[in-house]
Amino acid sequence: MTIDRIIVDPKIHFGKPTIAGTRITVQNVLELLNEGITFEQVIKDYYPDLILDDIRACMRYAIALVAAEDINIHSVAA
Repeated sequence: MTIDRIIVDPKIHFGKPTIAGTRITVQNVLELLNEGITFEQVIKDYYPDLILDDIRACMRYAIALVAAEDINIHSVAA
């Protein structure tokens, strides 16, 4: 259960992160989850070629991106 399932290939979806062996983007999976669709429903109704670990890898990939992000907060005068 690692993010090794996620690849970035400039020849697939213009280099957007996808699940290895598919053309399914991490973004597409995360958007479905954001709509409240369960992991099981994502597989059953949208992407039957995926397994639970693929969806978990998408979540871990997103978490890793946020964790690595350098956030600079600036206060703005009202």
